[in-house]
Amino acid sequence: MFNKDVGSRPEARMTTAPVEAALSIISAGMKITGDVETSGVLKVDGEINGSVTGARQVLLGRGGAVRGNIVAGEIVIGGHVEGSVAAAERLELQASATVSGDIETRSIVVLEGARINGLVRMIEATAARSEPLRIARA
Repeated sequence: MFNKDVGSRPEARMTTAPVEAALSIISAGMKITGDVETSGVLKVDGEINGSVTGARQVLLGRGGAVRGNIVAGEIVIGGHVEGSVAAAERLELQASATVSGDIETRSIVVLEGARINGLVRMIEATAARSEPLRIARA
């Protein structure tokens, strides 16, 4: 009873399904100092003083601010970014967006009123999948 191999128990052999990352929210009035890394969706209405990496999607609200680099699959910016932005798939700059830094993306949408103070580099679809995005440190 107590000497059975752990690997022989059915519950030890079960594999767990991959867990889809949840939505993370940095709400208005909240301030984070340090880098943020997530594999899911990150909604920012507050302030991050550090880089954001690994997210599937970053949603920066009108009142949100990031002072650091953002690297994600898809990025929608309505607030302010002081740093480089690298979107592997798509970047959307809403009318209230301000980016002070270089941008690298496969696809970009810029609404009238958005401001970009930096270089914009469009990457090929194959490059977005095969090579990592190169951004400068903020």
